[in-house]
Amino acid sequence: MLSLLSWEKSKPSLEDTVRKIQQGDTELHNELIQSFKPFIAKTVSSVCKRYIHESDDEFSIGLIAFNEAINHFNDDKGRSLISFSEILIKRRVIDYIRQQAKHKDTSYGTIEDGDSPLRQDHDSIGNYQQQTEAEARRDEILHYKQALNEFDIQFSDLAMISPKHIDARRNAILAAQVVAEDEHLSGALLSKKKLPVKELEKRLAVSRKTIERNRKYIIAVSLILIGDYIYLKDYIKGVLET
Repeated sequence: MLSLLSWEKSKPSLEDTVRKIQQGDTELHNELIQSFKPFIAKTVSSVCKRYIHESDDEFSIGLIAFNEAINHFNDDKGRSLISFSEILIKRRVIDYIRQQAKHKDTSYGTIEDGDSPLRQDHDSIGNYQQQTEAEARRDEILHYKQALNEFDIQFSDLAMISPKHIDARRNAILAAQVVAEDEHLSGALLSKKKLPVKELEKRLAVSRKTIERNRKYIIAVSLILIGDYIYLKDYIKGVLET
């Protein structure tokens, strides 16, 4: 962690550094990864509930995820490299744990003894997996709450501002998709902290009044899509598939 602090004091901003790396500065790339190894180990350890060494497979997963975060980071989306990479590292480690659990599950064969050591191990893996995912969801919701606060929207108000009719809710989500997929609209939303209603109206076959009525809900969904919230996206997917 001291290396991370020294980086922040002696180096250009992380955003400038990442931009140079994305332009092909391999020396700076290696230097950044080396400086952030303690951060990677700490993040992976928080998921695994034990201290992770650089020799552990989980650390390698975290390292690959951090490198992925560098390559795909875009500060126009309103998120810091640290918060973006933290979510990505946790997601990749959880995926790895799931894969390992599935692999162990196939090794049980036809064992039917509910008290067998293998079955107990399987149950503990399942419980651990559920606990890890629950904590990842909490982290994601906490970050999302902070993002909503910047728009004077409370997380507890989401149910109240959600359109009551399924068609209206689906149309609002489709409007949010337009915002999230358009760099100009999403950039305006994040920088000005308000929905670009006039520009959005030109892209949709709905009235300005309808957009204004669902403005907070469209913003809330847009932030989920822009911010790449893996668990919260399941809600959106569920609405669109009904």
